Amino acid sequence: MIGVMTGNLFAVSDLHVSYAENRTVVDGLRPETPDDWLIVAGDVGEKVADIERTLAELRGRFAAVIWAPGNHELWTHPSDPVTLRGVARYEALVQVCRDLGVLTPEDDFAVWPGPGGPVAVVPLFQLYDYSFRAPGTSTKEESLSRAYAAGVVCTDEMLLHPDPFPDRESWCADRLARTRRRLDALDPALSTVLVSHWPLVREPTDVLWHPEFAQWCGTELTADWHVRYRAVVAVYGHLHIPRTTHYDGVRFEEVSLGYPREWKRRGVPPRPMRRILPDAGAGRA
Repeated sequence: MIGVMTGNLFAVSDLHVSYAENRTVVDGLRPETPDDWLIVAGDVGEKVADIERTLAELRGRFAAVIWAPGNHELWTHPSDPVTLRGVARYEALVQVCRDLGVLTPEDDFAVWPGPGGPVAVVPLFQLYDYSFRAPGTSTKEESLSRAYAAGVVCTDEMLLHPDPFPDRESWCADRLARTRRRLDALDPALSTVLVSHWPLVREPTDVLWHPEFAQWCGTELTADWHVRYRAVVAVYGHLHIPRTTHYDGVRFEEVSLGYPREWKRRGVPPRPMRRILPDAGAGRA
């Protein structure tokens, strides 16, 4: 049929392009067809210039690029000439993306028209609120104390500033409220691909070597979003444990590249770009 789109919806995350080895991997990311879209689920890098350069390169290759921020993009890193913090930094990154033609959580949701569609591709920015507490703890303070005692502390505590909010959980609450309003306004007949840097459910963190780290990995308030908002796939990163799982009958894809020391241990060349749609039985593209 003339005009039928036959492309692929791919996804990747945690490119961490400050590492030369990862930049080489990113240089090899290429579409299979002119119609291919690419989801980038956060942690491109820490410096605005690196983020902009990488997204520009990817946008030049793919028919569409959709970005959701990770915690590393939100860091105010001492080596970055851009010293914006918190909401101002996020808004600056959104503007960078818009200038490049990259879609963000602040833009109208694109509808994937290709195989497996139509589905709304929904990039999310929800942060975390310390509700994935360390085992055996009941408060944020107790959970953080356990993490510090174990020497397992996310760098967010030093570099991810919530300005103008008093803390990250307050920023998270604001993001959740904003996002729910937009999701509730979606056509109820339309299925979704939900894209977030942090997993929407806690279960993926159960395999972490250091369970204390889970508190920086999401919020219990999104635990039913994959069902409530009709997800056919939920895409995430952050954990650096690329795999396919299913919760409540919904496919979850962790699509991170991760740090060179991690992917080199696997003993095979990294292939971080995952086919999300069409679903060819899940797993690597």
